[in-house]
Amino acid sequence: MSDDLRTILLEQVERLLADRAGPDLLRANERGTWPEALWAEAEALGLPTALAPEALGGAGLGWDDAVAVWQALGRHASPVPLGESMVAAALLAAGGIAPRAGLLGLAVGNAPVAWGRRAAAVVMVSAGTVLLQPGPATRQGTAHYSREPADLAAPGVPSEEGRLPDAFGPDAALLAGALLNAARIAGALEAVLDMTVEYANTRKQFGRPIGGFQAVQQLLARCAGEVAAAGVAVANAGRAADRHGLAAAEFEIASAKVVAGEAAGTGADIVHQVHAAIGFTDDHPLHLFTRRMWDWRDGCGAERVWAARIGKAALTRGGDRLWADLTAR
Repeated sequence: MSDDLRTILLEQVERLLADRAGPDLLRANERGTWPEALWAEAEALGLPTALAPEALGGAGLGWDDAVAVWQALGRHASPVPLGESMVAAALLAAGGIAPRAGLLGLAVGNAPVAWGRRAAAVVMVSAGTVLLQPGPATRQGTAHYSREPADLAAPGVPSEEGRLPDAFGPDAALLAGALLNAARIAGALEAVLDMTVEYANTRKQFGRPIGGFQAVQQLLARCAGEVAAAGVAVANAGRAADRHGLAAAEFEIASAKVVAGEAAGTGADIVHQVHAAIGFTDDHPLHLFTRRMWDWRDGCGAERVWAARIGKAALTRGGDRLWADLTAR
């Protein structure tokens, strides 16, 4: 996608979320209220199927473009599983199946499906085959930290199935899901840092804003470093997936998930430390973002899982290849 078209797309996504999302909608989401108007507008913009090629009804976005969209979702802690539906549509299209209208749930292993109870169909990958299973998921539950609806898809006979290209690999759903979660973390970190800087510049202690104290400035600078590291890592992973395919970009995606996961932990600690107790109160929006970051941090493999995969791959290729592999990437 050209830079101009990408800018227009991101402006549309940001405008949609700024107008339709927000803390009240996030709280309603946790009570099990589906954001109908937000989803309807996202569908009208063609966002759920945007990663599918134009020939199958999508917009032909690349992974790099998708990462930018997912960061925007993270900046607004989007209350709809738009990222999951985009990944599901991409997997279907790669298997030669035209994406369905409505919410496409994404099942990764045995993990719950975000808003599976609303899914028109659930998409999963098994041994390099993409499966389309009729929805909705019936075993209802909630995500651990965000308390948003997350439902288990009962095994069933798929209505359609298709073989994924080698470039996607047998772990395509896991890799794409990890990239999605890393990108959302990167976006959410931007939002909580902005929120915290504003708070530090307005909250006064001893007659001046707390942002004027060196200790607070050091915390904010450290948080800004984590935000930058996460953003660079996910952007690099998106570009690698476009250049080489998901399977060959495992190192970059794994690295992005590790960096973003560690940044989520450090960043959440810092922003809550600066806000003190107010950041955990019901009326304050900060915890609405940090709790979702914690879910995304664990989703599709926490950093220890991906660090182990990076290490195993390096050992398999041998120590004499390590430096060449790192410098080539």
